[in-house]
Amino acid sequence: MKIFYAVQATGNGHISRAMELLPFLERYGQVDIFLSGANNSLGLDASVKYRSKGLSLFYTHSGGLNYWEIARQVAPLRVWKEVRDLPVEKYDLVINDFESITSLACMFKKVPSVNFGHQASFISPKVPRPQKQEWMGEWILRHYARATQYVGLHFKQYDDFILPPVIKRDILQAEPQDKGHVTVYLSSYSDATVRRHLLPLKEFRFQVFSKEVQKPTPDGNILFLPSICWWIRRMLLRKKILFLPAACLKKMTFWTM
Repeated sequence: MKIFYAVQATGNGHISRAMELLPFLERYGQVDIFLSGANNSLGLDASVKYRSKGLSLFYTHSGGLNYWEIARQVAPLRVWKEVRDLPVEKYDLVINDFESITSLACMFKKVPSVNFGHQASFISPKVPRPQKQEWMGEWILRHYARATQYVGLHFKQYDDFILPPVIKRDILQAEPQDKGHVTVYLSSYSDATVRRHLLPLKEFRFQVFSKEVQKPTPDGNILFLPSICWWIRRMLLRKKILFLPAACLKKMTFWTM
């Protein structure tokens, strides 16, 4: 079986998930990866057959979608050429982790596809939303990567097509330790924004993963760390509390381990 696996390269979550899933997909056939987007700090440790700038999503310093920057990056002629030329019709299975070029190509060529990932779960009205919804963000969730089938990932099974998150095996099998600090991973927020909120909390020590630093950088009660994959895994096992982004819900999630 030939499998087309489209991976969104905005942020790091889609790439991390792809690296974990790829060995399992390869048990079922040949997997060709399409990496789309240009707004991430992790590389994909795998052979990539197709690449594109895609229709990347960009964020403001406070974590919201930067609609002006998204619109500024759109190149209609390039997008149309990539949609036309992307050979999705040559594959037995198209898996799409929130990637728009693949979605458009499948619609144009009438090829079935599976939208797989966290964003796919928001097709269900049962998945919680904030009280004040942002209509443009909701529209993007529903139409940015449309498909014929959806398999969502979420921490709770809000609907029958939603599965638990993909978590790396070494994290699942490891023995967590409490080192007394708070681990923070809010990749859509600038360091300045995170710093402004955390510095006043003097009773806590924070370790913050950052896209802006190249080496560990102390700042008061905060230690900024580069977003390196192995480092993130190590720190996840040494936390007291984990702050995770809930970008689609426009709020911070506090996860006590």
